[in-house]
Amino acid sequence: MKAGLPRKEPEIIEFWNDIDIYKKLRELHKDDETFILHDGPPYANGSIHLGHSVNKVLKDITIKSKTFLGKNAPYVPGWDCHGLPIELNIEKKHGKRSELVQDKKSFQEACKEYALTQIENQKKDFIRLGVFGEWDNPYKSLDSTFEADAIRALGKIYEADHLQKGEKPVHWCQDCGSALAEAEVEYQDKVSKSIDVAFKVDEESIDNVKTVFGFSENESISFIIWTTTPWTIPSNVAVCINPDLEYTLIKIDNSYHIIADSMIESCSDRWGIEVKKISTVKGHELEDIDLIHPFIDRKSKLLHADHVTTDAGTGCVHTAPAHGMDDFSICKKNNIQIIKALDSKGLFKEEIDFIAGLPPLKADSLVIEKIDEKGALINCDDYHHSYPHCWRHKTPLIFTSTPQWFISMDKGGLLKNALGSISEVKWEPSWGLQRIESMLTDRPDWCISRQRKWGIPITLLIHKDTGEIHPDQGELFKKFADVIEKNGI
Repeated sequence: MKAGLPRKEPEIIEFWNDIDIYKKLRELHKDDETFILHDGPPYANGSIHLGHSVNKVLKDITIKSKTFLGKNAPYVPGWDCHGLPIELNIEKKHGKRSELVQDKKSFQEACKEYALTQIENQKKDFIRLGVFGEWDNPYKSLDSTFEADAIRALGKIYEADHLQKGEKPVHWCQDCGSALAEAEVEYQDKVSKSIDVAFKVDEESIDNVKTVFGFSENESISFIIWTTTPWTIPSNVAVCINPDLEYTLIKIDNSYHIIADSMIESCSDRWGIEVKKISTVKGHELEDIDLIHPFIDRKSKLLHADHVTTDAGTGCVHTAPAHGMDDFSICKKNNIQIIKALDSKGLFKEEIDFIAGLPPLKADSLVIEKIDEKGALINCDDYHHSYPHCWRHKTPLIFTSTPQWFISMDKGGLLKNALGSISEVKWEPSWGLQRIESMLTDRPDWCISRQRKWGIPITLLIHKDTGEIHPDQGELFKKFADVIEKNGI
């Protein structure tokens, strides 16, 4: 380039640093109106990329333009120093089973050292981009003052009655070995095995079903479910139907089954089997019915649920409350016990002997074989769909019930207050208001706990026998914060 920018740019930046231009601007505008830009920090992990550059340059343009307009516009950069990305790099460097990684204190020290090194590397690159800021005084989430303030903030959340412990389905990454928040989930195309499975009506309920359908043959009857997660069948406790839909007793070869009337044609096409209609009733007429699990010696309850649709499947929904929020909610409403087939590591428990120790997605084929062996497999196909993946590993997630701590959107009126607050914000462009409103309304409770070693602990004292939170917990948050601010974690 004729202007010689590759040579001149470093010289200009060095000149700015020599005269401490950022400090001079702060001194010049110290009595002027203040403009604050709240900057969400990057992870202290890896070299900066184009996304970092665009982010920081746009914010720098904003800060400098406000300065030129006569405002006091300070910029304090910061870094997110905790979390999984840093842990993964230490595990990759030293080995997941290494002595350093297995020793909690050594592992944390290695994570801290790595984060501080990454901060210095990224800081040099941001300064080279010409970004003005307090580069000698950034905020870091690993600083003891920051960690203490995080504990104090958690204390305020607790005092406002937003914090709760729950055991409900959350996104779980096998590679992370941890629960993920909704914001850490991304969707990618995936091919899954979809199966149609027959749940036979229990002997004590068969006469009831036959009476409703006006059927007098001495034959067994099954409800057919459809699912794209065969591995969840061991956790099945119910089958849901919609009380407002019509359900038809059909004959396939020499067996009798029940599916939604509007799904007969699509099911017949998918199965490649001719279906004969016997009789049709409303879903609400089918009640007080027990079904038999296809390969485990227990009963599954037939439930009525509004979330059942005829967009796909059979109109009869496999229900495993440990692995789906709709499933969890309807079973909780009907006081049905959750069956957890997975252990704390997300692997199948020993009592599920034929898949014991396997991760869920590797158990699909064996579960399908078991269902087929029991004569309950109606059909099996490949199914292409959008599926949740870990944003870090790009690997498929599972949805499973684990004990976690949540910030409840409903408890303590948080959602109501948040929705009220966004109307007080000026949005550019204006459609941002509708977008954030929709995000808040649809957002589930925020899972804040992680099963990891490198981060800020949730400083709650829990009674080991009763699970009760310490009666002085509100004050304990403050005491923990003071100790952490003085000594660090």
